[in-house]
Amino acid sequence: MFNINALLERTKGDRWIWIIIALLSMISIMVVYSATGAIAYKKGISVEKYLLFKHVIFVILGIVMIYIAHLLDYKYYAGISKILMIITIPLLLYTLIFGANLNEASRWVKIPVIGLTFQTSDLAKLSLITFLARMLTRKQENIKDVKNAFLPIMGSVVVVFGLIAKANLSTGLMLFGVSILLLIVGRVSIKQISWVMLGGVVMMFFLVLTTERAGTWKSRVDTFLHPEKQHSDKTYQSDHAKIALATGGVLGKGPGNSTERNFLPHPYSDFIFAIIIEEYGTVGGLAVIILYLVLLYRCVRIVNRSPKAFGALLAAGLSFSLTIQAFANMAVAVGLGPVTGVPLPLVSMGGTSMIFTSIAFGIILSVSRDVEENSGVKKEEKVVVGSIPAMG
Repeated sequence: MFNINALLERTKGDRWIWIIIALLSMISIMVVYSATGAIAYKKGISVEKYLLFKHVIFVILGIVMIYIAHLLDYKYYAGISKILMIITIPLLLYTLIFGANLNEASRWVKIPVIGLTFQTSDLAKLSLITFLARMLTRKQENIKDVKNAFLPIMGSVVVVFGLIAKANLSTGLMLFGVSILLLIVGRVSIKQISWVMLGGVVMMFFLVLTTERAGTWKSRVDTFLHPEKQHSDKTYQSDHAKIALATGGVLGKGPGNSTERNFLPHPYSDFIFAIIIEEYGTVGGLAVIILYLVLLYRCVRIVNRSPKAFGALLAAGLSFSLTIQAFANMAVAVGLGPVTGVPLPLVSMGGTSMIFTSIAFGIILSVSRDVEENSGVKKEEKVVVGSIPAMG
């Protein structure tokens, strides 16, 4: 018989992060249920059936992945990261050449036999961050050595950025920014970081000159900076997102009462935050923002308490990636940035995004579990930091 108490006893790590995971998962199911109503109708099936097979299963699978990943000692991810990088770079190349084309960009590859597709950039984010954490840890004693430390680190960042950015610029730029933050945390000199940034700029300039998507990037930036000069077709998404924000008010229209879900092209992924505000108001939107801010705070706390450099760098890189992605998605929804197409972590509908995001959460909790075990603090003992109990 299934023993819930035994399962909870085996669940380790920061309790606040577990609570945030549970809350974001519930919010995800509720909002995606509402946002997929129109698309389910167009497909001629019930929203329950569409939601069940397209989202709830992945939410449950994601939680299972979090649980499994958090049980594995985070030190094993150092070895796994090397294998992941060996797989990731050829896979990104394959995606660019043979990947499924969507909106003039090859971002997806089809998994043989089962026929499902996944976005290789999701794997690349996890691979690069874990690999950088490993490299920075191993090279700390000679971190300023150009040949043995700087070039391998710079090479991995610029190559992965270039392969992702050609088809998915927004994801590439965010991952590049996370990498720079991780280099700063890893005590790489400002001079060397400047060279990495220069390498990124050169790669960006090369992509602008050679890729067909340069026109799309320019159009999105121009639309954001000068919406009044654009044709209504180009501002369609942002216009309806603003309508959702304006009609949501303070308390919102209530669950399931969104009207803009019928007009926004991707209300269940790219613009899900607009639907949250429309249905749950400014209060609901602020609640989601606070959840991600608390997540960042708890992760920073884990980084500060981690006794090992690899654990600290790993938790820092993954937490930076999750929170930057979250605020990039929300910024687009409220009109503070150009359309990017990045999902809201653990909330937006998306199979591979949900799985790899869950693995990232699991790794952070694995580091937290190690901190908890090494600190010798029992779960029953509560240490108060300000007004927030430190439960991890």
